[in-house]
Amino acid sequence: MWVVSMEKVQKKQNDSMSTLRKRQSKFVRLVILLLMHIHARGYEITFGDAYRDPRCKYGAPNSLHLMRLAIDLNLFKDGVYLTDTEDHREFGEYWESLDPDCSWGGHFNDGNHYSLAYMGRK
Repeated sequence: MWVVSMEKVQKKQNDSMSTLRKRQSKFVRLVILLLMHIHARGYEITFGDAYRDPRCKYGAPNSLHLMRLAIDLNLFKDGVYLTDTEDHREFGEYWESLDPDCSWGGHFNDGNHYSLAYMGRK
């Protein structure tokens, strides 16, 4: 009986990881579209946090960065680093138009943050 229970637990963990991995792949495809969209409008982009190691002491402990489902983008126009949330608005709206689970950080004063919802987190 105990062995069967452990098999069920292992299957559930494997299913959860498979779902997460698929979600991560979807996130990458969507980020590619976002990057192409930004670039086509004459902006340059560098990555901020694309993955946050769980040993890091900053950021929310339940951040989607830890699951590889969030990215912070540094936006530049004509060589000038754009830091205001409003600078990202056009791209945040585009991001959210790509998929119902896409969430833009501009709604919580983190304009350069783009994420894909997972297990109720945005």
